[in-house]
Order: sequence, then C-alpha cells, then structure tokens
Amino acid sequence: MKLPEPDREFLDRSGITYRVFDDGGMLNVELIDFSLPSGLNATTASVLFRLSASYPDTPPDMWWIIPHLTPVGGGVIPATEIIETYDGRSWQRWSRHLDPAAWRSGIDGLESYVRLLRTELGSAAA
Repeated sequence: MKLPEPDREFLDRSGITYRVFDDGGMLNVELIDFSLPSGLNATTASVLFRLSASYPDTPPDMWWIIPHLTPVGGGVIPATEIIETYDGRSWQRWSRHLDPAAWRSGIDGLESYVRLLRTELGSAAA
C-alpha cells in the first residue's frame, strides 16, 4: 500500500517531515517533529497515523503520539490513557473517532485529518 499522491503533496507543501512504513498490515505515516501548541508539556512530537487498506475511502481512526502529552498545568487529556507499541516504541493513543458522515470519500485525506489533529491538540492545550 502506498500513500496517495494528494497526501504526499499536502505533507510536502506543508513542510511536514514524515516517513511512511508498513506495520501489522497497516500503512503508517509518522509526522516527525510536529509542532505543538503552547500549553502542553512538549513543543514538538512524533504523531502516528495508521491507515487501513481501504484508506482513503475509510477514514483513519485515532492517532498516537510520542512523547506522552499532558497539559502544562497538570492533569490527563481525556481518552489518551492507553499506551500501545508500534515500530518498537511506546505511543500514547489518542482515541478520537469521526462520525461516519464526517469523512467524505474522494475528498478528505490527511489534510482533513491533520486539521482535526490540530484542533484536538489546541483543545488539550487550552
């Protein structure tokens, strides 16, 4: 499975450093040194998207982050308590699920999903 051209173009155009690798029957896209909003315990992170064989017809489901993030004021970000191992590393799982009608097959892709990621990170940092 290869990353669709529109996704590669978006990542390149956005200046996001990334790598793509297969793991467990999924296409994995790791965003490297992804900038985080202030208010979290780190300024950059690695973000992992795991894409099924039916992507982009079906949306990604959840994402994973290293380092494990918390608000600078303390506490836990809801639905981030599970740790999973991919690529030999421990990732903080952000359990975020799209409403089925929110993903438009043939229109949405990583650009849409990164927009959601930024929104969720901003909410967690607030």
